[in-house]
Amino acid sequence: MKSFHRSVTLAAAIVLAAGTRAATASPTHPPTMNSTYTKGQYGFDLQFLQQHLKPVELSNGDARVLIAPEYQGRVMTSSASGGNGFSFGWINRPLIESGKPQPHINAYGGEERLWFGPEGGQFSIFFAKDAAFDLAHWQTPACLDTEAFQTDAADARTASFSKHAKLTNYSGFTFEVAVTRKISLLSPAEIAAKLDLELPAGLHMVAYETDNRVQNTGKLPWAKETGALSIWLLGMMNPSPEVTVVIPYQKGDLGTILKDDYFGKVPADRLKISEAAVFFKADGKCRSKIGIPPKRALPTFGSYDAANKVLTIVETTLDPSTTDFVNSAWEIQQDPFSGDVINSYNDGPLADGTQMGPFYELESSSKAGFLQPGETLRHVQRTFHFEGDAAALTQIAGKKLGVSLADIQAVFATK
Repeated sequence: MKSFHRSVTLAAAIVLAAGTRAATASPTHPPTMNSTYTKGQYGFDLQFLQQHLKPVELSNGDARVLIAPEYQGRVMTSSASGGNGFSFGWINRPLIESGKPQPHINAYGGEERLWFGPEGGQFSIFFAKDAAFDLAHWQTPACLDTEAFQTDAADARTASFSKHAKLTNYSGFTFEVAVTRKISLLSPAEIAAKLDLELPAGLHMVAYETDNRVQNTGKLPWAKETGALSIWLLGMMNPSPEVTVVIPYQKGDLGTILKDDYFGKVPADRLKISEAAVFFKADGKCRSKIGIPPKRALPTFGSYDAANKVLTIVETTLDPSTTDFVNSAWEIQQDPFSGDVINSYNDGPLADGTQMGPFYELESSSKAGFLQPGETLRHVQRTFHFEGDAAALTQIAGKKLGVSLADIQAVFATK
């Protein structure tokens, strides 16, 4: 089965052408680029985006989160150490700087964006009725690509966005939706409470929660016969040669642990499965993707960047009462509700040597939303970035991912 990378990568050829101090309000006037910041630093990305957009910045001391209302309220990047800190989100600067919309998709980047599934199949919202399942006919819905979300409220710690839209799927059913997205910067005390752990001393950290909701504002229910939407969150992160994605999974006789053949089989030296977790090399040098099915999925996963000493933890909504998740394969499907819950993608060169990134992705999907008129589907996700010494970070990794930093680093160590 040939499947499309559901987070935009097969469109690469298209776009390639082209803290603890008191909270403070975001700046209102775009500054000139400050030569004291360099690529890779949050301050560089902040100034760049302020030159081209009107981003909303959440801040609390050195913890910063940068959001683009123009890009559907996506989190573009964040920092645990202020303007000089490491910028966690990958940003497609050439595309943004060009100001030229691209066909099919505008892959602006960002470390958490809101999409809807399914992408492929008879209930796809990326293909028109009876269209061929190929790149020439694939089109990202405008409300997820080129249309801005309305900013409903914003202060130093929270920002809320909304959008009303209509989407018609491959089978001809039209979804009428009201979308809301609230992003909240978490304080150190809230981080400790959400993770249910005592934070080690000496850490730099930033964390945010996104509360994403889609309401059926139409007159007809969403059912298995009509198709349904899911809330799909995708994060494009900056890689290094030493990034390892770690995905704990449900143990037992529950069927396949993961899907690993989206673009052909993932090379054996880039994917390992232990009794503790799935380990996936995410260095931005080999195009590959994995997915975890509902019976195996757990609500917590993450990554460790040994080169930059960054531990990332993602916690997502997971409803264990259902296995109905939309299937995004580019084909008429036998089971359109047999999709993944957790995904990770590693960018890499295409066959012609070109590459959109490099970046890697951490993704999650809500269950399929079988909504009656007026009902709402909700999907909440929290992203935590920690910087610090190995002893402090390994305490967090051990409790939330079930492995130590030494375990993670040993998986792909060169012998």
